[in-house]
Amino acid sequence: MIPLLGKLWPGNTLSTAVEVAGHIELGRRGEAWAIKYLVRLGYRIVAANFQLPVGRNARGVIINAEIDVVAYDGPTLCFIEVKTRASDWFASPEVNVDLRKQRQIARASRAYRRMMDLMNAPYRYDVLGVILPPSDPAGHRPKASGTLLKGFWRDEKFRKRRWADAQV
Repeated sequence: MIPLLGKLWPGNTLSTAVEVAGHIELGRRGEAWAIKYLVRLGYRIVAANFQLPVGRNARGVIINAEIDVVAYDGPTLCFIEVKTRASDWFASPEVNVDLRKQRQIARASRAYRRMMDLMNAPYRYDVLGVILPPSDPAGHRPKASGTLLKGFWRDEKFRKRRWADAQV
């Protein structure tokens, strides 16, 4: 656990530091780095960590989805999932954007576009894999790197197909 001094969670009335798990802090740093990176690439950031309800589960509990970054790349609205890792030794960060996560982001983006009256606007789903290596024993932090994958998936893979539409 890494102490995060000076930050309080919503609803926390304590004036002491809040302990944050290391992977949560890594994710926060990665998202901050990602936003700076995207701005350097010319993206116009609209929202970060945008949360909204997307439905209910089988028990009736409201399901919230989060979109890490909503930005414009020219006229195209981009919904960007940021995956941060300390290393890509085992696998690149974007491999963790599985089908379940893609479906969740697609539902959230549909709700976002409906809410903002952007249903006919061009959009796409991007994934930004960020590598933030840990500091070496001397305290020097190696340079961070990112891999932006534009159009990582499309909505068509989630549309229900009717039996009559199937190819024979």
